[in-house]
Amino acid sequence: MKKEKVVVSIGGSILIPGKDDPVYIKKLTEAIKEVSKTVQVVIVCGGGRIARYYTETGAVLGGTTYQLDMLGIGATRLNAQLLAVSLGDLSSADIPTTAAEASARSTPDNIVIMGGTVPGHTTDAVAMMVAREMRADRVVNATSVEAVFSDDPKKDPAAERFSEMSIDELGDIVYKEHGAGKSSVFDPLGIKIAKEEKIDILMIDGRNLSELKNAVLGKEIKGTYVSSR
Repeated sequence: MKKEKVVVSIGGSILIPGKDDPVYIKKLTEAIKEVSKTVQVVIVCGGGRIARYYTETGAVLGGTTYQLDMLGIGATRLNAQLLAVSLGDLSSADIPTTAAEASARSTPDNIVIMGGTVPGHTTDAVAMMVAREMRADRVVNATSVEAVFSDDPKKDPAAERFSEMSIDELGDIVYKEHGAGKSSVFDPLGIKIAKEEKIDILMIDGRNLSELKNAVLGKEIKGTYVSSR
């Protein structure tokens, strides 16, 4: 039976929380191995606290915007290599540096892991670019927030939580009162690609591994299902 294709964008703060990292990564690895028996998976890793450390330190040292972007991209690739090491023979620590390369390497029998690509493209956008290249069935966005809210729930306890929404509605939240690219919900370029290519997005709490597995497998989730159709 032909496997569905799924791209997972996993936040750096989810992958490397800074506490018992090896324990969590081992559990995450087992979850990825389990779902990869059913679906063809590509994982795009964010930079998280490691990226922030290098970019903030680099800024103090006088780094240019380009240099700081490259430091952040390097951190995402380092995180990707760490996850690839944990996956062993199912993946490769030789990390793809473009969406096209990741798509070309992806097969039903391996798990491709990558980080960022070029300055100006977030890993959420990269995940959607990979999904476009490989004609993926969906993108799973695994973050530190359990669903999409009308506003930041940490700042507004009355913010509305969405279990399902359209890609246009997600776009409205991303741009609302913030301007292009300033919302952390999802990358505007990623939304544009999802709409054009009709790729659904599942927004979930990445630390909830049962939720992550359900999202990758296309089952019911507690997070937000974003329909591109």
